[in-house]
Amino acid sequence: MIKATYKKYQLNFKLPSGTSRGILNTKDTYFLLISKNGKQGIGECGLFNGLSVDDRPDYEEKLQWLCDNINLGLDKLYNELIEFPSIQIGLETAFKSLNAENKFEIFPSGFYRGEESIPINGLVWMGNKTFMKQQISDKLQQGFTCIKMKIGAIDFKTELELLKSIRTEYSASDIELRVDANGAFSPFEALEKLKWLSDLQLHSIEQPIKQGQWQEMARLCEDTPLPIALDEELIGIFSEEQKTKMIETINPQYIILKPTLIGGFKGSDSWILKAEKLGIGWWITSALESNIGLNAIAQYTFSKNSILPQGLGTGSLFTNNLPSPLEVYNGTLHYNTNLQWDLSLLYNL
Repeated sequence: MIKATYKKYQLNFKLPSGTSRGILNTKDTYFLLISKNGKQGIGECGLFNGLSVDDRPDYEEKLQWLCDNINLGLDKLYNELIEFPSIQIGLETAFKSLNAENKFEIFPSGFYRGEESIPINGLVWMGNKTFMKQQISDKLQQGFTCIKMKIGAIDFKTELELLKSIRTEYSASDIELRVDANGAFSPFEALEKLKWLSDLQLHSIEQPIKQGQWQEMARLCEDTPLPIALDEELIGIFSEEQKTKMIETINPQYIILKPTLIGGFKGSDSWILKAEKLGIGWWITSALESNIGLNAIAQYTFSKNSILPQGLGTGSLFTNNLPSPLEVYNGTLHYNTNLQWDLSLLYNL
């Protein structure tokens, strides 16, 4: 018999972090702990308030239901949790963790053994011009060759100037620049803004207009001078039929997979299959999970053999993250086998 329980954990940001959902000081997450015959498994249900489709009043009730019914088995439970993608990934991870030789080895690979690493983009948070410019400078010193910048928070002219100043110093062959608009543009102004941005030799823009406007987004993707990547557009689409309809209707240049928000590994596999059939590119992004969730997503990402820089967090945003072997070196994410996991902050709750 498997036993299961969950623990709520509040992550504290080192600095207030500006996102499209406003300024974040803390973020709640949940850990699913399962055990059988003296072995333990752990997975993270990384609820993202305001962005997760499962940000609902009955979230903890569903987690408790999962713990009470854990012996129904992975497949049956996964299907019952279709409207709770962040619980689905916690469940998938916990079972893989339980069945592994070491509970932190979610997808065995050269990454987990510390032999290989994953190229990632350096994320520049929203803020005033001085703050954003300082972050860009820091990322370049840290060896990042791909930078993702959030736009849409300050005025567009200032953001354009910032991007131009980067391009003045660094060519497209020196630094790959991605921007994320988080749906900040209106459908009427989006194409004109994309034309301005395309002069700066950007790699792509994420979600230029708000999700759910399929026809407007389809027209944008057809006419755009700059590759468009869908991000929030994937959230809340559960059925295979709806996924196919959305991706065929919009036909974007890229999709971005946040496993915590789209049904974990199984949900991500489904989107990848559909994208590759249509010749659409993709990469994987974390969504402010703790190191438990980041570890699982990073190992999954490595298993997919993508050559693009991935959008994986670094775990360094929080003051009370669970210490782990994950570290960033020269713009890549590594699993340093000389470092140890420490779950005492969690077990001492």
